Amino acid sequence: MDLRNIAIIAHVDHGKTTLVDELLKQSGAFRENQSVAERAMDSNDIERERGITILAKCTSVEWKGSRINIVDTPGHADFGGEVERILSMVDGVVLLVDAAEGPMPQTKFVTSKALALGLRPIVVLNKVDKPDAEPDRALDECFDLFANLGADDHQLDFPHLYASGRAGWADTELDGPRKGLDALFDLILAHVPAPAQLAQADEPFRMLATTLSADPFIGRILTGRVESGRMKTGVTIKALARDGSEIERFRVTKIMAFRGLGQAPIDVAEAGDIVTIAGMTKATVADTLCDTSVSTPLPAQPIDPPTISVTFGINDSPLAGRDGKKVQSRVIRDRLMKEAELNVAIKVTDTPGGEAFEVAGRGELQMGVLIENMRREGFELSISRPQVIFREEGGETLEPIEEVTIDVDDDYAGAVIEKVTGPRRGEMTEMRPAGAGKTRIIALVPSRGLIGYHGEFLTDTRGTGVLNRVFHSWAPHKGPITGRRAGALISMENGQAVAYALWNLEERGRMFIGPQAPVYEGMIIGEHSRDNDLEVNPLKGKKLTNVRASGTDEAVRLTPHIQFSLEEAIAYINDDELVEVTPNAVRLRKRFLDPHERKRMSKAS
Repeated sequence: MDLRNIAIIAHVDHGKTTLVDELLKQSGAFRENQSVAERAMDSNDIERERGITILAKCTSVEWKGSRINIVDTPGHADFGGEVERILSMVDGVVLLVDAAEGPMPQTKFVTSKALALGLRPIVVLNKVDKPDAEPDRALDECFDLFANLGADDHQLDFPHLYASGRAGWADTELDGPRKGLDALFDLILAHVPAPAQLAQADEPFRMLATTLSADPFIGRILTGRVESGRMKTGVTIKALARDGSEIERFRVTKIMAFRGLGQAPIDVAEAGDIVTIAGMTKATVADTLCDTSVSTPLPAQPIDPPTISVTFGINDSPLAGRDGKKVQSRVIRDRLMKEAELNVAIKVTDTPGGEAFEVAGRGELQMGVLIENMRREGFELSISRPQVIFREEGGETLEPIEEVTIDVDDDYAGAVIEKVTGPRRGEMTEMRPAGAGKTRIIALVPSRGLIGYHGEFLTDTRGTGVLNRVFHSWAPHKGPITGRRAGALISMENGQAVAYALWNLEERGRMFIGPQAPVYEGMIIGEHSRDNDLEVNPLKGKKLTNVRASGTDEAVRLTPHIQFSLEEAIAYINDDELVEVTPNAVRLRKRFLDPHERKRMSKAS
């Protein structure tokens, strides 16, 4: 059968997963009456809740006698490790661009990776039916982007379509008939080359593993594209590391190919097809699975280095063990090691003492998703403030710089520029109008300066601003960046908070807890209105006397307390504080709960 392998790449929210839904429907992958969830490719709970793609996923459709393997990729830079590996499995990419927003930072990131591999993109201008769509401007910006990224003449001569993924049509003309996605299917068959591997069917079997997952029934499974030869179930093959050393030999117990939304077992994997293999115990991502006669591994894509690290420790608060079942450091370590194996962009190292583990990754969102997954699995953790990873080169300290693209209403542009270029040490590189009443600001900001900024940014722009960031380069250290200015209100007692006590404390600052919330000594229950920490008693009830007041007692009316999401809590804390994460709660606390120990440690530091 004629074969095509393509990836769909785009910035966050430009409509990749919705378009794949329509491709599946119109190719007949679903029955007419089959009930399918919206955004069928976002199968994981967190992906569905947040409306983002975290893991790259594969599907396949049939069109006019040809099979098209389609990979849906994540748009967030934090999950870029997935995108980089996936692109080595395909022969073409469909680049989706929002006709109103034009190419965004993430478009640039994924496109640069695709062009570097020599892929020739098809540009689809999506959402052209939006009222503020400017498809011609977006198309010009795509051409400029390709030229800036060093595209060759073949890549610059890219075909383009106008589309609306949600409405399910794509057309070569903006005012075409707007019926179905036939134009996109036909263009994929005409423009994307068939895998070159088809010609190498007679050579020994070789395949580069690009994603690893685990199946409860068949164990470890590796997915990748067969580079040459063919393979049958039951045959013994070997796995080679990048340096050519042999990792293991194993018997292939199962081969599965993507068919529609599911996977179907097949007996023989042919050159060029994307398949999943089971049977190995040690082989992992970037290893070469091959015939026992092969001795040279396939080249693997280098992965961008992690830029931030977070310490995962055991939960040692007085409330430990009440919610979660998995609280021992050994169990936490095993889970983190398993994550590092499945996700190449994460690195885990032990800390002295063995009670905590340093986890390095791409960004706060990636860390937030990992912690959220772990708490749903029943883990209890204490999490430190994210730290940026520095690099030493030629006796100079370098730090990661990110390119930040901000779309904001004109009224709030001044406040945003002041915050980004002032205390956060950013440099503005571009500022231009972006449609009716909006401004686009592009700045280079140290990663340190962006930790915890997103919540503040949404407050400054009344929730209307959009901020996108992508790793730009390493640059000399920019000097100190001030953290949170306000101090903390710290509980000095153990027990349950009392409404009357919280009401009296409201003049001291904003509360993070409500009445009846369990508290303990050293737990942070609010933000002080000044810059110093203050120890307070949230358990102090009203003294009762037998003298009646002339009027009835005023009912206590509390201001609603602030409820942090997991990412907001991690970004809010200072270096001497931790976030206690359990399946049912997110609490802030001081690293040292005892006040005397806190004083001793602050003097020592």
